[in-house]
Amino acid sequence: MATTTKATSMAELMAAHKTQFIALQKGQAVTGTITKMNPQEILLDVGAKTEAVVMEKDRRILKHLLKLLKVGEKVEATVLSPESEQGYPVVSLRRFAENETWKLLEELLKSGEKISVNVTESTKGGFVVDADSGISGFLPNSHVNGTEDTDELVGKTIKASIVDLNREQKKVIFSQKGILTEEEFKKAISSLKSGTKVSGKVSGITTFGIFVSLPIEGKDISLEALVHISEVSWEKVEDLASRFSVGETVEAVVVGSDADAKRLDLSIKRLSSDPFEEIVKAYPVDKKVSGTITAIDENGVTLDLGKVGETTVEGTIRKEKIPPTTKYEVGQSIQATVIQVDARKRKVLLTPVLLEKPLMYR
Repeated sequence: MATTTKATSMAELMAAHKTQFIALQKGQAVTGTITKMNPQEILLDVGAKTEAVVMEKDRRILKHLLKLLKVGEKVEATVLSPESEQGYPVVSLRRFAENETWKLLEELLKSGEKISVNVTESTKGGFVVDADSGISGFLPNSHVNGTEDTDELVGKTIKASIVDLNREQKKVIFSQKGILTEEEFKKAISSLKSGTKVSGKVSGITTFGIFVSLPIEGKDISLEALVHISEVSWEKVEDLASRFSVGETVEAVVVGSDADAKRLDLSIKRLSSDPFEEIVKAYPVDKKVSGTITAIDENGVTLDLGKVGETTVEGTIRKEKIPPTTKYEVGQSIQATVIQVDARKRKVLLTPVLLEKPLMYR
């Protein structure tokens, strides 16, 4: 009887101390406890036969994990290999680190706090920057401090705040300037009514316009403004980069504001009168003119009518005004009559002067 009881008790004792190890699978998410952590090794107890080794090839992520975690903390890991050649599981904390990083970035977006970022690369529209957390972001030219020499930014560590986040697109937009609150923006533009002349530095150049940084008295944050390409000059502008450079001081006039973007709209061309007004006076309807053909296409003929002041005047004879039997060549000089001045398209519309009226011509 005693022997039986002893055997039963031993079996119960062994059963009570028997460890049930989990079987890991590649890609599986497991929860574990950190048992060891140093720059050379991070070990995790995930309930397997042996402790799992954390493998992160990206040194930035490993550095971030060492700052983020401590021994005894529970974390979620992803199994890379259930059992390595050495017999231990290999896991990654990349997803855990990414989740924690995005939580931090969202907090920084709300607070507006500036963090240190390294400028690693220059692009056409701005700079690629890396944070210590391993997250890369973009610093647009329009968000670089007007006092910075942009040619020397690459390789520097700067302070910047987060102004836009999109996790799905993995987009992080940084700004050295920070952002104005709605109240700060309203206060900043309260004295900048339409027609007010302003002076600022070009902070960015795009295909659609130039960004200008306007200083705000008593604040480190600048007021952002945009000069749309259509507001740069009364004449057509093709290449803004050939006309402006980042850091250059420009003068402009306020023409409006964008409350959603917290941005002013400026015009450079409206600092001067529209030269086309003089063209309208110089080319009244029914005036006979002479011009040289500069282009012929399916829409008609384009003529160079000379200059009014410093402005070259372009005339157009539409296709329907040209008789079917009349042929023109580029470089040919012809006479025409003004039939309309199109202020919107900034063209003088013409009809050819015909020596003889062709049959059926209207």
